[in-house]
Amino acid sequence: MKLKILGKKELRNKVGLVIGTRPGIVMFSPIIRECEKQKLNYFIIHAGQHYSYNMDKEFFEDLKLPAPEYRLDNVKRSKFHGAQTAKMLEGIERILMKEKPRIVLVGGDANCNLAGALAARKLHIKAGHIEAGERSFDWRMPEEHNRVIIDHISDYLFTTNAKGKDNLIRDRVRGKIFTVGNPIVDAVYQNLGVAEKNSQILEEYGLRKKEYFLLTLHREENVDVKANLKNILKAMSLVCSNFKRDIIFLIHPRTKKRIKEFNLSGIAKSNKGLRIKNATGYLDFLKLLNNASLVFTDSGGVQQEACILGIPCVTLRDNTEWVETVKIGANITSGTEPNRILSDTGLMLKRKNNWNHTFGDGKTAQYIVEIIKGKLESD
Repeated sequence: MKLKILGKKELRNKVGLVIGTRPGIVMFSPIIRECEKQKLNYFIIHAGQHYSYNMDKEFFEDLKLPAPEYRLDNVKRSKFHGAQTAKMLEGIERILMKEKPRIVLVGGDANCNLAGALAARKLHIKAGHIEAGERSFDWRMPEEHNRVIIDHISDYLFTTNAKGKDNLIRDRVRGKIFTVGNPIVDAVYQNLGVAEKNSQILEEYGLRKKEYFLLTLHREENVDVKANLKNILKAMSLVCSNFKRDIIFLIHPRTKKRIKEFNLSGIAKSNKGLRIKNATGYLDFLKLLNNASLVFTDSGGVQQEACILGIPCVTLRDNTEWVETVKIGANITSGTEPNRILSDTGLMLKRKNNWNHTFGDGKTAQYIVEIIKGKLESD
């Protein structure tokens, strides 16, 4: 039996957009809007990596995006990377064989993006990677594996800036490189005014502008390692007692589960300044971030959003793929040692937030869609 691939004559002039996580929805929101504006024939596959309401559907509602044509519902039962990626690969492949697009776009470094790019590659469909060329050079991180693999199997590589392009050239990728910026800038610019006007999250939480800190935490090297998670919670206690400010902890479902499993609830509850809240929708999150005096995070997306908004960031990792944020003074990598986090918090609060980010001009989605339209007409 011959394994199925799709020939050029079978493919249709349409584009598949693969998403599956909260950052992916944010990243693709300007691209979806631009596809509508430029009347590009497209469809959305939600690969199901994030599946709770406040990590998924609420974002579509906040951003007024069309519901995905396809959604994989069996992924949430998978506990390990291999099983999760395999289920998404199988599901996406089945959809692509039905839709037969000429190009598939993925964005970022999550398992859903690897599955989407690999499904396209195996079927001889062109794959495009948004946010290509980013490297933390930390081979312990599953996100790093995904980035490198996706870049090497993609036909079109859309980089944020020259750093990403240089990394791709160094890695000798086969695809064509386009430096276009990052659509996260588009998303922030398009939605900040709406968030400030319509979100009531500060009133709901009883917060005053610039008088609180924000915390997000989800990376497995932090939340799946008891010692690291415990240290971060201890660091937040030190921060609260030394700076006399509350920390709004937008807790990821996985992080909440690990705190309970590791019997760390006592540490979290003993810190009266640590106010644990469920993860919010995008508009509420954007307003919380824009009005915080500082953010603690291990998220690549939040590092970028903070830099764009001029909010000092303390990254709870030993390294970052977004090294340019560190170079311009918008960010510092603090790891998980409590006293270092405390010291770096004081350092970041003293810095002036007059940096200029290098993530693009807010027209990245337009550039990407124009390139893709050109490829549909010429390739």
